[in-house]
Amino acid sequence: MPDRESVTVLLPTYDEAATIGDCVDDFRAEGFDDVLVMDGDSDDDTRELAREAGARVEIQSGAGKGQAVREAVREHIDREYVLMADGDGTYLAEEADRMLAPLDDGYEHVIGDRFADMEEGAMTRLNQVGNKLTNRLFSLIHGEAFEDILSGYRAFSRSSFGRLRLSADGFGIETEMAVECAKHDIPTTVVPITYLERPAGSNTNLHPIRDGSIIFLELFRRAKTNNPLFYFGSVGVVSGLAGTLIAAYVAVEWFIYEIPHQIWALAGAAGILLGVQLLMFGVLSDLILTLHREQLDRIEAIDEDGA
Repeated sequence: MPDRESVTVLLPTYDEAATIGDCVDDFRAEGFDDVLVMDGDSDDDTRELAREAGARVEIQSGAGKGQAVREAVREHIDREYVLMADGDGTYLAEEADRMLAPLDDGYEHVIGDRFADMEEGAMTRLNQVGNKLTNRLFSLIHGEAFEDILSGYRAFSRSSFGRLRLSADGFGIETEMAVECAKHDIPTTVVPITYLERPAGSNTNLHPIRDGSIIFLELFRRAKTNNPLFYFGSVGVVSGLAGTLIAAYVAVEWFIYEIPHQIWALAGAAGILLGVQLLMFGVLSDLILTLHREQLDRIEAIDEDGA
């Protein structure tokens, strides 16, 4: 297990005055001497309470959790490992060793599975459904079962973080990290954790509909370079089905009622043609990607033999 001296605890925050003091206390009680609170310019006493509890506090230059995480790791952390959690008191500091242990076993990224032990009331029914749909879609697109890609409790090496191409500013950062780990074959594992209900007086910054839509769009957008057959094929199937339904309607109207629908006929034909073209493009893109990966594997093999 990594030494405490090689780990920085990262807590991105925004208006977490109700919980941040206890959260910092808990991690320091577990022996972590470097707790970094990356604050999004809170309007409450988050920064003051974090400092009083012994944390190192920085104010992020932009806005959003994703921007806070990127800035913290790249500019304010120089230790080998990062243990990232939320400052809302929903994760247990006493489970830090469970999160860090796999880093000594060859893994470079660890995700805490909240669904393994979720306290009643910790997540709304809507959020549970959204999380499960997101995880299934991720598994379908990327072929990896990370169980809980939206979990905010993570441990990772700073070197592996540098290989991730991250751009999300908000809550899409967890999705983006999972996608990049799968895309770049970063050794990733999942460990069961406890997920607690938010303490009284603590309000979530997550907006289920808005942030959920952003997460789904980010997941789908990222499929373009990791699973182009799914990306183009799914749109092609929708287009083809829509065109087929329109064409069937036009045919029924013409052959039974002798009512012509030239515009609808053109729309149906366009939908079918677009669907076929997108499917073909998806197949070709998938072939190119496969050849590209095989070429990269050969180059890596040559480099290893040369070394």
